[in-house]
Amino acid sequence: MSDRNDEFQLYNLRIEVIGRADSFVCGHKAGNYFEARGENLFFPTGEPFSMYALAALIPLLPAKQRPTQKTDWMTTDAEIACPDPNCGARFRITRIGTSTFRHSETTVVPLPEDDL
Repeated sequence: MSDRNDEFQLYNLRIEVIGRADSFVCGHKAGNYFEARGENLFFPTGEPFSMYALAALIPLLPAKQRPTQKTDWMTTDAEIACPDPNCGARFRITRIGTSTFRHSETTVVPLPEDDL
């Protein structure tokens, strides 16, 4: 553990199924969700979530976890369409808080001295 301040914050995210259930063709259920905290995904016990939808969402989550400028589309755009073009489900990504991490606890690569 380092004595230097190597902390950084990431947003915790909630990813929720939204939309009109009568437009869903996949197994989605409005209100189903999972959360991302750091590198971990948390699914409520027994609540399903499509692996195809998850595959479409995963690339966006690390970017949504990081602070962005208020004019950046990554800040303002929060709804992602189901990857099945015939399905009306959408997935809302909401920032629900922050978690603090330490560089020294998440990688073995040292920070350059001039960055501290």
